[in-house]
Amino acid sequence: MWKVYKWDGHYIMGELVSKHSTESAALKAAKKAIKFKKTEKIKKGKETFIWLDSDNLLPLGVIVKKSRG
Repeated sequence: MWKVYKWDGHYIMGELVSKHSTESAALKAAKKAIKFKKTEKIKKGKETFIWLDSDNLLPLGVIVKKSRG
């Protein structure tokens, strides 16, 4: 399950925007809701993060997937 989070002024994972079953659907929803310019995909342990940044690299949100097993 891919979860799209938006920066709420205090936390990057502050506001849950939407949940999706595919990465492409999550990116499409994030593009509409957050209007980011750059992405960076990082895999850490059982989690995959896609950081959503503005042109000047300020974090605007993140897409998270927690893998099983």
